[in-house]
Amino acid sequence: MGVLAELEERLAVIDACLEPIATRPVDLGDPHWARKAREGPRPMDEAGIRPEAEAALEDVLSLYEEGDDDVRVALRALLARCHSFRWATRLPLELSPRGLRQRLLQISVEDQGHDARDMMADLNDLCGRAWDAGVDIRPLLLDVAELSSGADRYGTGSTRDILLRAARREPGGPR
Repeated sequence: MGVLAELEERLAVIDACLEPIATRPVDLGDPHWARKAREGPRPMDEAGIRPEAEAALEDVLSLYEEGDDDVRVALRALLARCHSFRWATRLPLELSPRGLRQRLLQISVEDQGHDARDMMADLNDLCGRAWDAGVDIRPLLLDVAELSSGADRYGTGSTRDILLRAARREPGGPR
């Protein structure tokens, strides 16, 4: 079995564990729903699969970075199918060039997910945190943009275009 096939099997299992949490109804009539969501266990912890999910994501990002265009296309498609995994799985954010690159690679492989606006808000927040920490994220944005999809999925520009626009902003610019 190839590396991609093994990774697909692992993600399918993790995705199935996260799916009941990801699709659980939220009672928007409860005035405390947002606080409960913030203060409750993270989905990976609630499902009891944090180590497995983080290891799988690290493998996805490594293969995405090292692979060719066909591998990156396949990984984007895999994450599109494993939407609960994509929604719930994050590595701890390290405000270092390596940690920021990992998060940018995740943004790239997720390829805007279900809503480009969420991706752009996350990217703006990430850039702001990097600038506040004194890390020049622009070279990382340019590098990861080269690996990113050029398809404009939602009329807001491709992931590549969005990363390139972010690289042109001045540190401390609009978030």
